[in-house]
Amino acid sequence: MRHSEFWQVVEEAFGAGYGRSLAADLVLTGVGGRTAVQALDAGAAPRDVWNALCDEMEVDEATRWRYRRDPKARDGRR
Repeated sequence: MRHSEFWQVVEEAFGAGYGRSLAADLVLTGVGGRTAVQALDAGAAPRDVWNALCDEMEVDEATRWRYRRDPKARDGRR
């Protein structure tokens, strides 16, 4: 998962405004007590940040995995 894909799945899962707000404000224990933005800026892998965000937001496994797949698979193009 690249940074651009991270932002795409965040917006798909939570909505553009709310997703960006979560990424900027919600402290994620899974990435060292940083926000998603801070963790990405510090070099954390986007997939690790996505997992930490899902853990903190208690996203169910089906939803988590739906957005972690290849973007083409999410909309049925694959």
